[in-house]
Amino acid sequence: MSAAADRPTVVVGAGKTGVAVARFLAGRGERVVVSDRRSAGELADAQAALGDLVTWETGGHTEKTFTSAARIVLSPGVPPMPALQAARAARVPITGEIELAGGLILAPIVGITGTNGKSTVTALCGAIAQATGRPTFVGGNLGTPLVEAVGTPAASADGICVVELSSYQLETVDLLHPRAAAFLNLTADHLDRYGSMDAYGAAKMNVARRMGPGDVLVLNGDDVQVLDAFDRWCDEHAGKPTPQPYLFVGDDKPGGSRIAFVTSEAFVLRLDTGEERYARSLCQLIGRHNEKNVLAALLLMRASGLASVAAVTEGLRGFKALSHRMELIVTRGGVRYYDDSKATNVDSVVAGLDGFPVPFSLIAGGRDKGGSYAPLVEALRRSSCRGVVTIGEAAPLIEAALAQSGVRVVRAATLPAAVAQARTWVGEGEAVVLSPACSSFDMFTDYAHRGQVFREAAEAQA
Repeated sequence: MSAAADRPTVVVGAGKTGVAVARFLAGRGERVVVSDRRSAGELADAQAALGDLVTWETGGHTEKTFTSAARIVLSPGVPPMPALQAARAARVPITGEIELAGGLILAPIVGITGTNGKSTVTALCGAIAQATGRPTFVGGNLGTPLVEAVGTPAASADGICVVELSSYQLETVDLLHPRAAAFLNLTADHLDRYGSMDAYGAAKMNVARRMGPGDVLVLNGDDVQVLDAFDRWCDEHAGKPTPQPYLFVGDDKPGGSRIAFVTSEAFVLRLDTGEERYARSLCQLIGRHNEKNVLAALLLMRASGLASVAAVTEGLRGFKALSHRMELIVTRGGVRYYDDSKATNVDSVVAGLDGFPVPFSLIAGGRDKGGSYAPLVEALRRSSCRGVVTIGEAAPLIEAALAQSGVRVVRAATLPAAVAQARTWVGEGEAVVLSPACSSFDMFTDYAHRGQVFREAAEAQA
């Protein structure tokens, strides 16, 4: 779709995605205005990246800019605002980067959404796709905007595009048509935007909006919220073509077909073509939540026919945890150190510790996000935790939650001091785990900075 020559395309938001979209559209000869609420000084890097390819509206969004646009392309997470309402009233087309790019890609698209686990499943599907030998793009919400795939071999009919999709990105899709898609889980998040779990789930289910009988939709069979969202979607699409649903579950002996599960020895897929088994020893990921992530990825790539058994095996064997996601970073004195700094909420920590294979000491804390620590307390009671070292602003809250749990708790003033303390509680073959359950902004610039400090402290241990 090409914007009218006398009216610009307005790109809203000048983050990584907005800059990529603006550059792409300008490169196609469109006149582009980038609108951002931040000041010109705050946008210096983005302005330097785009040079004179675009014009700018900074310090806010005006109705005149939006209503005079040929179309508007929203960056993920742009909130409702009066200028957008005015544009809709003026019948200005409004879309997003995923929809824009998806219409220009010939390759089969594998889309992954859900509250947690998206990045791991996306990266594993990407590793499997690469093992097929086909040109592969891996990105979306994971990091690289999908629009950057357009025009590359990965976007051709011979390629594969694997895309992590947030609910924000899925709000603006209409014609996006994945060959295979997964809805991994649904837990309370972004409710300030959606108002209810039903609305949040409906945004996620947009991933299947254009999918049909030849496509594969992978669902978490243990997640009631996911299944409810799917049922509501099916009711709304009664009489219309729908994709083939496949389930992954925690039960090691489920009935039925089109299902995946894990036993003590293998990941098991029941496909229309028969049962397939992949040795658990192929997988280096830790935790029961990652077992489910693996099942989802295997279903996406095998039920869709996009990867052979050999490619799945090769991709799984070589795959390692993503940075700061229960990543084994170093072993010192027989003790393993795991960086799970990306676990910035309690649900993520609980999922990561469920099924942790060896006794461990935990480092938790940071800036509190307002949730309850009760699920963490229960998870630690079920685990082989040697003790918890707390850090940061949330330390008193975590300590109060653990007060009657029987779990040993000590506070540390710094993360290196926490690592040193946690090390004293574990022996050879055991682990120290940084899984904070909090944001990092009280002590660090972001979760990656926190993870780097943890790595340096771990490497300094005997």
